[in-house]
Amino acid sequence: MTELEDFRAEKDDFFGTHPQSPLTSEQKKDFQGLKYFPENESLRLEVQVDEFPVKPGFEMQTSTGSVQHYEKFGKFSFVVDGETVELTIYQSQHGFFLPFVDALAGVETYPAGRYLEPEPLPGGRFFVDFNVAYNPYCAYNEMWSCPITPAENRLKVPIRAGEKLFHD
Repeated sequence: MTELEDFRAEKDDFFGTHPQSPLTSEQKKDFQGLKYFPENESLRLEVQVDEFPVKPGFEMQTSTGSVQHYEKFGKFSFVVDGETVELTIYQSQHGFFLPFVDALAGVETYPAGRYLEPEPLPGGRFFVDFNVAYNPYCAYNEMWSCPITPAENRLKVPIRAGEKLFHD
C-alpha cells in the first residue's frame, strides 16, 4: 500500500467505527468507505506563497449561520489542466487553512467545497497536496457547523484529487 492508501484506509476505519466519527449510527451501519479520486501526482505541490504584508481579519460564514475568525495569510497560483488559478490561504489560532470549491462541485465533489491544511516550508513556500483534500463534516451530517468557502477560492477548473462527494 502507498502512504496515501494507508491514510485513506485509516480514515475509512475512523469514519466507520470511531465514536467521534461525523457519521450517525445509522450511516455507520451501511458505511463501505469514502469515495476518492485516484492519486494525482500533478496535484501534490510545493508552492511559493505571496504573503500579504498586512494580514486582514476575515470572518468566514459557517453552514449554521455563525462565523469563524481567520486572517488572510497569502495567496499562491498553480496550473491545472493548462490553466493558471489562484487560491488564498487563511490562518487561525489552529494553523493554516485552505478551503476551495472546484468545477466538479455538486457533481463529483461536495457543493460547498473541500478543505486542506497546507504545510509551511522554509522560504515562504507551502506543501499543498490536493490528494488529501477532504469534505467538511457537514457534508455527512447537518448537525456539524463548517466554514463556507469564500468566493475568492471558488475555482472554475476541476480538481481531480482527494475526497469525492459523499452519498448516503
